[in-house]
Amino acid sequence: MGDWERLRSNLAGLGNVMVAFSGGTDSSLLAWVAHDVLGERATAVTAVSPSLARAERDDCASLAAEWGLQWREVQTAEMGQAAYVANDGDRCYWCKDALMDAVTPLASDLSAVVALGVNTDDLGDHRPGQRAAAERGAVFPLVDAGFSKADVREWSRRLGLRTWDKPAAPCLASRIPYGTPVTLGALASVGDAEAALRRLGFAELRVRHYGDLARIEVPEARLADVVARRAEVVDAMRQAGYRYATLDLEGLRSGNLNSALGKAVDIGLSPPRR
Repeated sequence: MGDWERLRSNLAGLGNVMVAFSGGTDSSLLAWVAHDVLGERATAVTAVSPSLARAERDDCASLAAEWGLQWREVQTAEMGQAAYVANDGDRCYWCKDALMDAVTPLASDLSAVVALGVNTDDLGDHRPGQRAAAERGAVFPLVDAGFSKADVREWSRRLGLRTWDKPAAPCLASRIPYGTPVTLGALASVGDAEAALRRLGFAELRVRHYGDLARIEVPEARLADVVARRAEVVDAMRQAGYRYATLDLEGLRSGNLNSALGKAVDIGLSPPRR
């Protein structure tokens, strides 16, 4: 298990903290603990952009109200960066770079350290955004206290946080294959398609964007349910702007588009080219 007392002690030692709060399990636990330890010296900030599903933004507002967090929103401008829109293997670098551009001035005004909800399991995947945040002075309290994803969920459950079993919901841009430009239209289609499937009862899913084709991923145990509701699913995809709807028989695999990067990924510490 992650070291709970070390997490609290580390946060206390930071003084003022600004938590990048997406509403996911990791950042929710971090925001809750920071508030519990630091009170008014902890602020949760949610980055709002076209790649954030509306439902996730609304859940951040609800959680902040439920827990009494000091919460604010900030607009990020990653869509204005050609390197982000190009969507190569370093897209996430430029996303976090834009986040830090927006959050750093706010944190500076409060003499606060920016903290991200990264856990130890995240260290084993292709996550260039972590490098971008670290280069800009962000800290990762969950990693420093040895928290895995399972630890985050277990401590959240113990604390009675409703986010303890919340399905992962990465940004909408992660549904677009590397090499395909990130556009407002693509993000809107993905967001609309996933929202429609959730209304049909599919809580865990991804809709991968391939032009006019939507590739749907759900857990293997739910594959038959998608087929059983085929007509509704197809209609939902068409309403979202897709001509074709396909079901991935391998099931839901978080981050599976990273496999296409192969060995060409630069995982060094130098920033990618703009």
